[in-house]
Amino acid sequence: MPLIRALDPSAGPLDFFGAELRRWRTGAGLSQEQLGQRLGYSGAQVDKVETGERVPSQDFAQNCDRALPDAAGLFVRIYALARRLDGPGYPSWFTEWLEAERRATSLRWWEPMLIPGLLQTADYARTLFRASQSASTTEDEIDELVSARIERQGILDHPRPPELWVVLDEAVLHRLIGSRKVMYDQLLYLADTSCRLNVTVQIVPAAVGAHSGLLGAFIVAAFDGAPSILYAETAVEGQTIEKSALVGKAALAFDRLRADALPRGAARDLIGKVAEERWATT
Repeated sequence: MPLIRALDPSAGPLDFFGAELRRWRTGAGLSQEQLGQRLGYSGAQVDKVETGERVPSQDFAQNCDRALPDAAGLFVRIYALARRLDGPGYPSWFTEWLEAERRATSLRWWEPMLIPGLLQTADYARTLFRASQSASTTEDEIDELVSARIERQGILDHPRPPELWVVLDEAVLHRLIGSRKVMYDQLLYLADTSCRLNVTVQIVPAAVGAHSGLLGAFIVAAFDGAPSILYAETAVEGQTIEKSALVGKAALAFDRLRADALPRGAARDLIGKVAEERWATT
């Protein structure tokens, strides 16, 4: 008989969602696989939501309410509560990755366009949000987005932080985001943060020319006792991918980019040089 993991619905709204999902599922006499078929998800995905290992999407919550009508819309209400308590500033499609990022033991991040979110200054992030949001977005809403991004960086200060390994294309250092001062401060912050024991920053020099990483940014997250997953950026929204073959291809691509990159000491020197020679205002 398989071991059934005990749930603690008081641990947080996502844990409450999982516990309620299990309660209503078993009350309806459904296995995880059977409920998954009704929801359009796999039984393994249902299991991950029930145990708090995966953040349910809005679509998942809506399908739960349709598949379990006696719950009278409970799951969408819990989902909305979880989104509020997790804090503003995150789109619904990003919450699954955000939870994965919090649990990861290592993050391997390739970025050909921008400084990664976990290493951005507030001013750099604010400039990006102003460029990407609609004209109706208020300054207060921009401030919420910036605050959420800065709070997200708190994982690097945990007692057991993830190992963050970032590889950047050199073009990132030369792309003007905001003002010269914003770029200068950002590069100095990047160089300083790269001195942390759990943070490695490398740069693929412009002289390398064309390489496979120019197709887009991605992150591979590794965990204790669970398969690695992939986060891939698109022009519309990011995608969290669990398919092992795709995760493996991304991990191999990261290793190839890392092989072309400058060592961390030389990368730090390049970051400082670009800051002083290109972005210093005096």
